[in-house]
Amino acid sequence: MPSANAAPNLTPPTAPSPPTTPTVPAIEIRETGGPDVLLPVDKPTPSAPGDGQILVQLAAAGVNFIDIYRREGRYPLPLPAVPGEEGSGTVLAVGPGVTRFAVGDRVAWTTVLGSYAGQVLVPEDKAIVVPDGIDLHTAAAALVQGMTAHYLVNDSYRAQPGETVLVHAAAGGVGLLLTQLLKRRDVRVLGTVSSPEKQKLAEANGVDDVIRYDGYGDGDGQDLAAEVRRLTAGEGVHAVYDGVGAATFDASLDSLRRRGTLVLFGGASGPVPPVDVMRLLWGGSLTLTRPYLEHFRATVEEFTWRAGEVFSHIADGTLRITIGGTYPLSRARDAHADLAARRTTGKLLLVP
Repeated sequence: MPSANAAPNLTPPTAPSPPTTPTVPAIEIRETGGPDVLLPVDKPTPSAPGDGQILVQLAAAGVNFIDIYRREGRYPLPLPAVPGEEGSGTVLAVGPGVTRFAVGDRVAWTTVLGSYAGQVLVPEDKAIVVPDGIDLHTAAAALVQGMTAHYLVNDSYRAQPGETVLVHAAAGGVGLLLTQLLKRRDVRVLGTVSSPEKQKLAEANGVDDVIRYDGYGDGDGQDLAAEVRRLTAGEGVHAVYDGVGAATFDASLDSLRRRGTLVLFGGASGPVPPVDVMRLLWGGSLTLTRPYLEHFRATVEEFTWRAGEVFSHIADGTLRITIGGTYPLSRARDAHADLAARRTTGKLLLVP
């Protein structure tokens, strides 16, 4: 028994701690601007997937120029928002009506806003199962740029054996894949790069003639159109695949032969100003097209076919994926800054 002289216990009972809300790491944009608007945050864990959705644990998110365009405000984005549109991971849960996926599946996806997060709610029709033998980092690096290269050579301008084309940023993510697919068709590829290191990488991936060009930065680069004419005996190229935009647009038009095609699929250096269509006439009855990936994976069937072809090419060695840098998710601003400044080659990934 306690002593009669013992002091009473005056310590109040400990109150139970309030339940904590589970969170996942993410990147949030609250205003448009430079890389510094990419804020590392903890967001509440997504709720259970809804109709036609799957909940995925992120393995890697792809970094693409469209993420920069959205961050800058060129492509509208309701704020605040989690950016990112491409990734890969493992299915944690499936929502009602989902028939193509099960818990534990390894998947990759594109055009799903909110992909810069540790867990992502993905519409079923935006995802595809990653085949055995392809790791999740490769899958995250492959879809957007791989499907872009695929539609460029199969739909935007289908280059024929023996033709000559110009690929801008030939050591970039799309440029490397595009070159490989073109060389598979016995197409002669001229490619622009901005450094000796990028020249070596472009040549290793099949570019026949490298043009050192630095049209939107510092450097001595060659006169692009004049060099293209020299390399083609004055004729010009059958097509130009241009993802750079404002800085290369005029030279791209001037590099085309009569009835040539300019495929303008991006604007890494900025948007192209309005164009007088008479320039196409005076240039030799030229064709100008401005494609967008979402229009070339418009149905589940088309997406499955195009993504399946990309994965098949990776599996058989036709496409070699170059991952140029892997950054922690919290350093998304560094990845954006490096990509915009052209300090990288291949594909950049963010990992949680």
